[in-house]
Amino acid sequence: MKTRFNDLLKVDYPIIVAPMFLVSNVAMITAAQDSGISAAIPALNYRTDAELRAAIDAIRAHSTKPFGINLIVNKSNVKYKSQLRTCVEKKVDFIITSLGSPRECIELAKPAGIKVFCDVVDLKYAKIVEELGADAVIAVSSVAGGHAGNLTPEEFLPLLRKELKIPIISAGGIASSTDVKKHLALGADAVSVGTIFIASNEAGVSNEYKQALVDYGKDDIVRTTKMSGSALTVINTPYVKTIGTDATFLEKLMHRNKFLKKYIKMLIAFRGLKAIEKAANQATYKTVWVAGPVIEHVHAIRPLSEIASDLTNEL
Repeated sequence: MKTRFNDLLKVDYPIIVAPMFLVSNVAMITAAQDSGISAAIPALNYRTDAELRAAIDAIRAHSTKPFGINLIVNKSNVKYKSQLRTCVEKKVDFIITSLGSPRECIELAKPAGIKVFCDVVDLKYAKIVEELGADAVIAVSSVAGGHAGNLTPEEFLPLLRKELKIPIISAGGIASSTDVKKHLALGADAVSVGTIFIASNEAGVSNEYKQALVDYGKDDIVRTTKMSGSALTVINTPYVKTIGTDATFLEKLMHRNKFLKKYIKMLIAFRGLKAIEKAANQATYKTVWVAGPVIEHVHAIRPLSEIASDLTNEL
């Protein structure tokens, strides 16, 4: 299947394995490459620059097929500038920007021949990043896992298709080749798929986390702002039910005080991401597992290649 996305990345299928905090790793990226699709990995999955460089080198040693790095481009990520420099130096194929302005990233990456895809949740911001020079937008819909948007794919994709000139990558609500074709028909040029790949053999999280995707369903997905200061979709485990999903005192203070906002958000993100990190690697009573409603279609833990096949077998 050929779309504008294929022209951008030269891949067999217009599919990206979405970058997932703590989940994505080298094994997932290389398995995706071998399956004819692309993939990205968050730079924040690596504690040091040396570890990030080693991961990029390992992927390059396996294949010359394209892959990307996801960068959090706001002030909460104190490593952002060094991560960007490393991506430019290493000439990764594409960068996905999230949670902030991609201006600096675009200005540094594009002269190096690196494509920049920007997460967007509304038309206004999509137009801004297009004007800045983004190569594509990633349309994060209301059914995405992690930091979700507010519009359904049915609402968002035709709107973007009408207003934008650059390619559109749809994120959220994809578990099969039927879903891929549906999103392409709605106006997308490609899809970004995350949640279903958490239940892959290669995913870098605990078996309890993977099994949770099998055991829970779409009605068990809720939104919380307690983990990062922005709305995050998680499985409604007993612990999540206990702590609730309503705004905390810090969050309410953050929205009332513009001067303190960025510092409070950094504190919330630090504490929340530490909790998510602990839950991803071991099952405890304080379990917070990030996922989207497509867990409804996850029925087993399988090799990534099999999951990828479900997405490509009718394309």
